[in-house]
Amino acid sequence: MSEPLRRWTETAETFFLEVIFEQRRGRLAGTVRATLHVLSYVYRAAIKLRRALYDTRIVRDTTLGVQVIAIGNLTVGGTGKTPVVEKFARELKDQGRNVAILSRGYRSKPPPLSRRFIDRLLLRREQTPPRVVSDGKSLLLDSESAGDEPFMLASNLKDVIVLVDKDRVKAGRYAIEKFGCDTLLLDDGFQYWKLRGRRQDVVLIDCQQPFGNQFLLPRGTLREPPSHVARAGVIFITKSDGKTQSLRERLAVLNPRAPVIECVHHPLYFEDVFTADQVGIDYIAGKRVAALSGIAQPESFEEGLRKLGCKLVYAKRFADHHRFTQQELLNAINRSKKRMAEILITTQKDAVRFPKLDRRDLPIYFMRVEIKIIAGAKDFHDCVDKICFR
Repeated sequence: MSEPLRRWTETAETFFLEVIFEQRRGRLAGTVRATLHVLSYVYRAAIKLRRALYDTRIVRDTTLGVQVIAIGNLTVGGTGKTPVVEKFARELKDQGRNVAILSRGYRSKPPPLSRRFIDRLLLRREQTPPRVVSDGKSLLLDSESAGDEPFMLASNLKDVIVLVDKDRVKAGRYAIEKFGCDTLLLDDGFQYWKLRGRRQDVVLIDCQQPFGNQFLLPRGTLREPPSHVARAGVIFITKSDGKTQSLRERLAVLNPRAPVIECVHHPLYFEDVFTADQVGIDYIAGKRVAALSGIAQPESFEEGLRKLGCKLVYAKRFADHHRFTQQELLNAINRSKKRMAEILITTQKDAVRFPKLDRRDLPIYFMRVEIKIIAGAKDFHDCVDKICFR
């Protein structure tokens, strides 16, 4: 994507998000909201029709004969899905499973237009293999080609297969035939109904914004109505603050059979983006810190830094999945220094999109986090035992 087009896309995305969350007022914003509200009913009808086609077997799903675990959410972005997928993959691998993570590679760089056109023309898209981000031994693609989440997962899980393809049935077959995988993890797979078989659906609910702004796309951030949580075999409440009684009661009405597990994103350490040097989590306590992010919920990240005892003197936010330029990083460093910041902190998901810098006047770290269960299961080993080895 060219730089002008990228900037225009991010500006439009920011505008629509501000309209959706009613941060913009005025006649134009009101008209756009009303239009999106009408379109959300069209979207709801399309969801119901698609589900009915699968339920009546007019559209067929596929069974691959292996364990399938679909991890996803009802809302668009921000539930902390990637660390949960990583934790599942690591635990399954430790318990002897040969695991492949299947991702659609959201916002990854597509193959050249000419190749896609020829593949479509010759009806050979089915024969085109998925992109292999990791073969379980080596990291084979960069973040631009793989997508942020697949690249991050492959970087953190050195011995797990990570494949990218919109057709995850094809990717699953490839994982089984090429790598002998016996367990498939569908990253962001709750709405991917084409692959069934021995499938367990894990849905993530963000404690802070359980059902977004309560509206379906495109008026809101819900991919499906809250009632569809009934499909889940297990429910994870992420970013839990311990005050979840009312949310638990609502989930019990929507899905009385699914066990509910509460978890938090537990900070582990800070790692230098460019040198990989690590420092303890107490490193920023009492320091003046700047935050830089391009994620769905930057407020949660920034509040997490404050809780670690730092003084947040500057925060710069970009659109979700923003691919940073060298000049943007230098600008953030210069503005941070003007606020007397001692360190610049970002997220690991953002760090994989950083270009190399010719100079660094501030140390730049990302915060490494992992999922920690606080209720509903003894630990993640116990959790995976109940979900995958029943």
